[in-house]
Amino acid sequence: MSIEYVYNTSFSLVNENKVSKWLNSAVESEGFSIGDVVYAFFDDKDLKEMNNKHLGHDYYTDVISFNDSAEDLLIGNIAISIDRVKDNAATFNSSFEDELLRVMVHGVLHFMGYNDSNEAEKEIMRNKENDKIKMFHVEL
Repeated sequence: MSIEYVYNTSFSLVNENKVSKWLNSAVESEGFSIGDVVYAFFDDKDLKEMNNKHLGHDYYTDVISFNDSAEDLLIGNIAISIDRVKDNAATFNSSFEDELLRVMVHGVLHFMGYNDSNEAEKEIMRNKENDKIKMFHVEL
């Protein structure tokens, strides 16, 4: 049972332990647990290539989830574009930290069965993300 962080850019988390503790709490608050989850951080170019190769989408994205979960045990890989996180933070008038937390929890929410393919699902997903970001700032 672990969370691993892989850095394919110059970016690295300031406090991996704090983020891991928060992710575990966020996941447990939904009735799930972390099995083996890998977060890999990329630049725009690499994540766009991955998006095209694996999903057939020829555009930039902030996060891609590769889900191998089994029931309530979350297993998989989450790829994040640090460039998109920076741009999204500016676009949505958010801090880089909160936008990074958003995409990190977004990935595991997909593992739990939450989707964002229509407006109703997007609203549920956004509310879940906001709740989990609050947990980071309040509980830890």
